[in-house]
Amino acid sequence: MTLGQILVFAVLSLVIGRWANLRWRPWLLMVFSLLAIYWLQPGMPLRYMDFWLPTLALALTVWVWAATRSGGLRQLSSADLGAAGLILVVVLLIGLTRYVAPLCCLTATRPPPVSQIGLGLVFVAGLGLFLRLIRGNRSWILGFGVIFILIVFVILKTEPLTTALSAAVRGLMQQDVALASALDVRWLGFSYIAFRLLHVLRDRMAGRLPDTGLGELVSFILFFPALTAGPIDRIQRFSNDFRHDFRLDSPQLLEAGERLVWGIFKKFVLANALTLLALNAFNANQIQSPFWMWVVVYAYALLIYFDFSGYTDVAIGLGLLSGIRLPENFSRPYLQKNLTQFWNSWHMTLANWFRAYYFNPLTRALRGARSLPVGWIILTGQLSTMVLLGLWHGVTWNFAIWGAWHGLGLFLHNRWSEFLRRRDQPAENSPWRQRLLNAGGTLLTFHYVALGWVWFVLPTPQLAWRVWSVLLGLG
Repeated sequence: MTLGQILVFAVLSLVIGRWANLRWRPWLLMVFSLLAIYWLQPGMPLRYMDFWLPTLALALTVWVWAATRSGGLRQLSSADLGAAGLILVVVLLIGLTRYVAPLCCLTATRPPPVSQIGLGLVFVAGLGLFLRLIRGNRSWILGFGVIFILIVFVILKTEPLTTALSAAVRGLMQQDVALASALDVRWLGFSYIAFRLLHVLRDRMAGRLPDTGLGELVSFILFFPALTAGPIDRIQRFSNDFRHDFRLDSPQLLEAGERLVWGIFKKFVLANALTLLALNAFNANQIQSPFWMWVVVYAYALLIYFDFSGYTDVAIGLGLLSGIRLPENFSRPYLQKNLTQFWNSWHMTLANWFRAYYFNPLTRALRGARSLPVGWIILTGQLSTMVLLGLWHGVTWNFAIWGAWHGLGLFLHNRWSEFLRRRDQPAENSPWRQRLLNAGGTLLTFHYVALGWVWFVLPTPQLAWRVWSVLLGLG
């Protein structure tokens, strides 16, 4: 988000938190979130895609709600019908700005003709009704939903597949197929939208999903402060804030303001300044000195922290203004004594998501195979989890290596901790010696993470190896 967009969202959140009562607050949260997905979506060379991609995000949310709620049309509440009607009205009004020059447009480019929008909405509503009317065992629908979202995710994160998708859309829109590029398809916030949708589907399959209205689920999935970069909330926690009356008072306003100011300072002052110095594909090829290579690596480690945690502070501040307390995402990660504690304090909501929906189920299943040693179970779970977490950023070798780097590091720390735990008489450390050990652990952990960022930020393994060789004085 830009500074201007943050200011607009702050005003909208203030309106919700300060003046909206329990009756109007849920509706305003939903409407503002709907408008935000269209406004924030960047323009693309593909015709009308800056309208259709937000609409598809909304459609997936509606379909997931329909698939996770049992009962036919008679079980639809007046609030659900009202939310469905309001969604249709908002999307149509956004499309109609195409014909009103002074108002055009909320989207980056002109919306498609209203006839196309109407057909699209009919399809969304029709499929939603079909999913709602299906009776009996719905597990196959939920499973298909999980698979479909994962397939879309893989396509968007794999450059050749995204390029092929761009070429297909260009052909459909009668645009030049030869110009197809992976950069043509930039679906704003889909990584976080997908994780929230998968969370809802998996919790429904496990019987943990609370009874959720359509407007409530739309607000949760598309909540505008957390749309572009998280944090990844849980529907159970979000619903508790969403359903309760809220009136912004002075202490809450002060807390929200502090988070906003601190987040803006970290993101737009510190992170932007570090961009001039931090490691990137250009200076990785130019720097010959180990000293300066370490400088740019350190700068990138600080850059990614200030940029990401700064946005999280902004999102939490905006949420506080509107009465939604988003979960914390960072807790002094570079001051942690070991890699396990680092991942318990860095992008905590993403780490917790993978822990709950992948690592824990996988290790439980592997423990069922009694012939497998505990060490192999832990190695398989941690290594595969971190590789998947790396590939979540993009399906490339560098992201996979970055994930494997952290997976192996977590495994080694786990085995070392287990070795120390099994010692019959662990040595008693004096306070000063313990502080020295803690400082050494923090320093070692920071450098392990910083070296891992080399794989994360650079586009190819060859370039990353060059940086490593210069850092170690080998080239």
